[in-house]
Amino acid sequence: MKQSAFPISAKEQYVKRHDKMRAQLHFNICKEIWVQTDKKHWCEHVPKSLETNQGGKVTILWIQQVQTTPSNKPDIKIRDNEKGTCMLIDVAISGDRNVIKKVAEKILKYEDLTIEIQSMWNVKTRVIPEVFGATGTVSKSFRKHVSNIPGHHDVKELQKTAILCTAHILRKVLT
Repeated sequence: MKQSAFPISAKEQYVKRHDKMRAQLHFNICKEIWVQTDKKHWCEHVPKSLETNQGGKVTILWIQQVQTTPSNKPDIKIRDNEKGTCMLIDVAISGDRNVIKKVAEKILKYEDLTIEIQSMWNVKTRVIPEVFGATGTVSKSFRKHVSNIPGHHDVKELQKTAILCTAHILRKVLT
């Protein structure tokens, strides 16, 4: 029996969907804290591994590893030297039924890293899980989480991106 190419192709498409969601958040953050972006629209935005705003008060790290703990690579880290804070933002797109479970997993996953960064950088650190269902479902706490991230993040636009990316996966994989 011939094995389907579905799992390999789908996995590649899942990564692309995840990257688009992260890039959208990153673009909005950059605009808010006055980091120069090359593009006018988020879908053309290619995040750099390190961004610093004018004056160097806020630094955005894009998928940068911290050497100390096993769970050390959140999608976006925002270090605000002026406020003495650090945000660890991690994006996930899961099945709609697993959204709440995934939020809890993200918080637990970065617990050790939160403590380590607080100690190393002497900043108040928190984890902000950005979890979407494949069809745009979000948890009740989603709006609260997203409101803590610098920038204007339209929840409907984020949901739309998740839905359109899922539709794209279905078209690519099922045809």
